[in-house]
Amino acid sequence: MRYIKVRFSGMTSDESDMLIAMLSDIGFNGFEEGESELLAYTDEEAYNVEELERVANALGAAYETETLDQQNWNALWESNFQPVIVDDVCTIRAHFHDIEITTPYEIVITPKMSFGTGHHATTRLVMMQMKDMDFKGRSVLDFGTGTGVLAIFAEMLGAAAVLAIDNDEWSVENAIENAGRNNCSRITVKQASMEDTPAVKSDIILANINRHILLRYMDDMYQRLEDGGAIVMSGLLAEDRDIIVDAAGNAGFKLVNVSCIDNWIALLFLKIKK
Repeated sequence: MRYIKVRFSGMTSDESDMLIAMLSDIGFNGFEEGESELLAYTDEEAYNVEELERVANALGAAYETETLDQQNWNALWESNFQPVIVDDVCTIRAHFHDIEITTPYEIVITPKMSFGTGHHATTRLVMMQMKDMDFKGRSVLDFGTGTGVLAIFAEMLGAAAVLAIDNDEWSVENAIENAGRNNCSRITVKQASMEDTPAVKSDIILANINRHILLRYMDDMYQRLEDGGAIVMSGLLAEDRDIIVDAAGNAGFKLVNVSCIDNWIALLFLKIKK
């Protein structure tokens, strides 16, 4: 498998945030933010040049593309991967990092082309919400699992069973590998979309995806959550808040908490029985 690397230059922080949100909607799932630039990655099969041009033109963003084979991708990803500490609670590191761990939890992942290493604000935001929730004995659906880091954290927090789904084969393989590396025994990883997933209700849903997918599956997520259950939604910019809160309210969710890093947000809702 080969990958497409797109370099956007002359980007402000706010423009990078907008680009990440828009590119996520068209299949990009790896991002690196540098000073005044953004690197975005997708696999060659998912790459659509017309959609990329549409997004770039919408923001007036200049870009250049490069094709990477798998070996070069893995070497690049590993060379740029640094440990992440989430809210003094959890350290996320790669297997090749030899560092002192001072947090209560530690997650070791193999960096590959899967979104959700902990570096992006939305992953950290969801984990910050999770640390204050009661996972003990609960069933969890991780919708769009990526690297599996949220599913792994859910098990570490005491979840009895975690179903982690993603429609990307590479992410599923990576999540399975990462779950094994962290000695997880209560996580089931499946390549599936919401439509392919049995309508079994969970106590908690983690949905770190993007606005478009959250809106599309709002009613499905409501149906798959137990009464009184909690759902964390992220992959959202601050300007997405009103439309998501309105749609969630119409579905039957009640907003109970909002967290923010830079221009990114995570929203915690409870399911109110209709």
